[in-house]
Amino acid sequence: MTEISEATQSIADRPRYDCRNAYVETLAELAHENHRIVGVVNDSVGSSKLDAFKKAFPDRLINVGIAEQDMVGVAAGLANGGRIAFVSAASCFLTGRALEQIKADVAYSNRNVKLCGMSPGMAYGELGPTHHSIEDIAWLRAIHNITIVVPADPIETAAAMRWAAEVEGPVFIRVSRMSVPEIYPADYTFVPGKAITLRDGDDVTLISNGTVLWRALVAAEQLQDQGISARVISMPTVKPLDTDAVLQAARETRGIVTAEEATVAGALGGAVAETVVQNHPIKIKILGVPEFAPTGSAGYLLDRYGMSPEGIAEAARSLVT
Repeated sequence: MTEISEATQSIADRPRYDCRNAYVETLAELAHENHRIVGVVNDSVGSSKLDAFKKAFPDRLINVGIAEQDMVGVAAGLANGGRIAFVSAASCFLTGRALEQIKADVAYSNRNVKLCGMSPGMAYGELGPTHHSIEDIAWLRAIHNITIVVPADPIETAAAMRWAAEVEGPVFIRVSRMSVPEIYPADYTFVPGKAITLRDGDDVTLISNGTVLWRALVAAEQLQDQGISARVISMPTVKPLDTDAVLQAARETRGIVTAEEATVAGALGGAVAETVVQNHPIKIKILGVPEFAPTGSAGYLLDRYGMSPEGIAEAARSLVT
């Protein structure tokens, strides 16, 4: 497990960024460096912010139209021909409509395809449950041979993409639309399967990733003011999970809270609970979305389901008081 020193400025006061900007900038850099890099989209050039990439590499962006199954199949075929295909589509449609192709054409066939789930979680809040993508991590965790990455800020998004371009095989990366503050230093290097300790503590552990991680850090600040020492662990790789970090937290603190912009069934919380219950049972609170979430802004919906800093802190207090 990697450790990163705590910053002096509260993370809540930092500027916020759209991770899709880091995504497209990094994809363009990778394409300049490697002619094998191609993009495949489902008529989502605008929502993926790929207009500049399309202009720079008009013959290396394949738009299949609103045909997600074809999109994944085309990407697998390109990979079979030696290309490194970055598939860019709203995560709800990429993982929901093309799940069979992800399973058979990409994972089972072990194709070098990078599935980039854009605007995941509840980023399309006002469009309602049809556009929410809270199930994507749980669906893909059930499929063998896919690395699942949920970056927490633009720096980690770019670092995960660079790693994915170098590694052979299927990768799924969530690319957040919801603005988040920078958490990691500019020289951060993504290491698959490794958790990062952002804050040490010995009373309770908060494990999070994606758009909720910065909220967990603010919750830890609030808990410190109340005399509770909270360890904050970033878990960018849901699969494979850093089980050593989870079990160390289970041994050294009195409870674990997981918090994520995903379903409570089978995502990060499920992975942590499976690890703990089989090896070192302790009290756990799983914060996430337990139902079809209604319409509303992503921030409102996260707060509704207990993932405001105050909600995360309250969940932690309930385990230690």
